[in-house]
Amino acid sequence: MTKKLTVLILSVALGAILFVLSGGAQEELPPLLKEKLPVEIYYLVGGPEGEIFATVKYNGAMAAKAILGDRIDLKIFWGKWDPQLDASLFQQAMAAHPDGISVIGWDAVKPFIPEAVNQGVIVALQNVDLPQVREKYGLGYVGQNLYQSGYLLGKATVEHAALKPGDRALVWGLLSQPARGERTKGVIDALKEAGVVVDYIEISPEVNASPVQGIPVITAYLASHPDCKAVITDHGAMTATQEQYFKAAGLGPDEIFGAGFDLSPATAAAIKSGYTDLVLDQQPFLQGFLPIIQIYLTKLYGFSGLYIDTGGGLVDRSNIDLVASLAELGLR
Repeated sequence: MTKKLTVLILSVALGAILFVLSGGAQEELPPLLKEKLPVEIYYLVGGPEGEIFATVKYNGAMAAKAILGDRIDLKIFWGKWDPQLDASLFQQAMAAHPDGISVIGWDAVKPFIPEAVNQGVIVALQNVDLPQVREKYGLGYVGQNLYQSGYLLGKATVEHAALKPGDRALVWGLLSQPARGERTKGVIDALKEAGVVVDYIEISPEVNASPVQGIPVITAYLASHPDCKAVITDHGAMTATQEQYFKAAGLGPDEIFGAGFDLSPATAAAIKSGYTDLVLDQQPFLQGFLPIIQIYLTKLYGFSGLYIDTGGGLVDRSNIDLVASLAELGLR
């Protein structure tokens, strides 16, 4: 059986399952289930409207809405990749007493989850996990295993860039964030295990919100560290800005190894042109789509939270053509 045929069969099967579980048509649902409709869901994207990664997550949530139709009442809250803002938005959503809330598992959100669960709100984590909270309350999670994803990219960078003990690499990440920083830590650990000299820069709030603000940071670093052989950006939108970073530093294609996370049209173009060499794709579309489905199924059928790891695929020049068109469509 060819891979394309397998994917087609799986897609048809998933569509059939969703159709059956959603009741197909409302009138086919038993009265007891009809009373639970529409399921009111708040989806906290985490990032700002129009930002690449946030948009793909939003597209996933809206695809779930398109399938479930008027069986759900979906409300979208945009953010600024700011844990404190998302904590505030989570509290606003709680005040509305919805059926479910999907939120990034920021450490700042953690104190409010027990109250939400006690109110009967179904909480579905996405993008960043809170393992202890998830296990205690039986929550669902859709996203990467953050540490393992970081470690995988770090190890693959050593191999693809042919880094040797004593070679220098820059990791630009978010170590200061307790849960989110696990991915950065994984990258650093893999590099250090290979004997690579690791320089670290914390992503500032300004650069986190607007990656182009990082151009002076990276140009200054590379000017003072001309022996740097690899740069890893632990941030999807910053990975999409690598070509701008390296051009601003006076570097051409393949003069430095660029690695990072997440696909986008800009990242796909940079991989093809040689400015970005390796990306780990965590499939953010699923981080929008599946939490909505999870909350709906839990509300109607009492299913427990599912743990779904969406991150693990490495993309480089050898396979970018397989997914570049999907990035253009806002699906990857």
